[in-house]
Amino acid sequence: MAEPGLTRRRLLGGGAVAAGAAGLTWGTEHFARSGREPDPAAATEPFHGRHQSGVATAPQRHVTYLGFDLKPGVARADIIGLLQIWSGDAARLTQGEPGLADSEPELTVRPARLTVTIGFGPRLFTVAGVEAARPGWLRPLPAFTIDRLDPAYCDGDLLLQICADEATTVAHAVRALSRTVTSLVSVRWVQRGFRDAAPGQSMRNLFGQVDGTVNPAAGTTDFDRLIWHDGGGLPWLAGGTSLVLRRIAMNLDAWDDLDTGGRELSVGRRVATGAPLTGARESDDPDFTAVDQFGIPVIPPSSHIARAHHTGDTDRFLRRGYNYDESPAPGAVSNSGLLFAAYQADIESQYLPVQRRLAEFDALNTWTTPVGSAVFVLPPGITDPGGYIGQSLLES
Repeated sequence: MAEPGLTRRRLLGGGAVAAGAAGLTWGTEHFARSGREPDPAAATEPFHGRHQSGVATAPQRHVTYLGFDLKPGVARADIIGLLQIWSGDAARLTQGEPGLADSEPELTVRPARLTVTIGFGPRLFTVAGVEAARPGWLRPLPAFTIDRLDPAYCDGDLLLQICADEATTVAHAVRALSRTVTSLVSVRWVQRGFRDAAPGQSMRNLFGQVDGTVNPAAGTTDFDRLIWHDGGGLPWLAGGTSLVLRRIAMNLDAWDDLDTGGRELSVGRRVATGAPLTGARESDDPDFTAVDQFGIPVIPPSSHIARAHHTGDTDRFLRRGYNYDESPAPGAVSNSGLLFAAYQADIESQYLPVQRRLAEFDALNTWTTPVGSAVFVLPPGITDPGGYIGQSLLES
């Protein structure tokens, strides 16, 4: 017979809450006593701040980029409402809390360093009536002869960049943020990627090469100067940045026919260590003047690192790559490549000089083909919990 006063409501309500609270206390004390590290899936990244998270954040293992188009009839007030919804729900989800209309709140308890980054495409400025505030570089990239662009992976009025260390966390955030705004936007494209690397090491792309070696260090004056817009000429953008997202298909079948020496000459780095051909460690600066006993450059001028290397102090930016590996077309063996994200304060002066050199001649062009391209401005972050991303633009 049940104990007097022990009702089903108490058992499933207050009793469960009390048991949960007790368990939480025990868990915290247990970790403290045992010296065990807390579950990394409980780790969170801040949402509020001068800059949006997801840029200077240490790269997570999984990403989904979503491009949206504004539906006909959407006005400035609708865009503000959408951004208020996204900002509020993103703030909650990144801290392990469900969104306001979350239908699967149990999937939010493992934030796994979730970040949500919001971007604006060129047409949003026209629809919102703020065309005069659009940065001059916010437009589709020039046509390059190496491009074979598929419209299914290009352009867009709005962007969500959703990253986390667990794929389930990303998938839930994608749905939670998308389903609440279906009356205002339609999904233009979805691109998913992954990256794996031991702590302190660079990731490898699906060619087996280290990727993202040369980057400005987050938190430095150099990083701040190169990545964050200073507001000059566009006060609303101070603390924001830009994103160029390129989808690059890799011909892995042809790459497989290339021996190790050929791969190293094409890239300019050792496969095993990632070191430049003139160095011993991945972090060593390449010496493009070094020649062998026959006077031939050790690092070929056509190699990827020679073409991508900055020629001054302005053509530098933050590189971040994610692999993709999807179902191939009938008869094909693979459909794989790299989602290449470049962040910089000014696309025109920083990104484009490098991209032009790569398009002119890069040995890797033999095995890679850009098939997608999109450009977005990433507004500054917000410090007011009641604010929303883009408020400095739409209410200035």
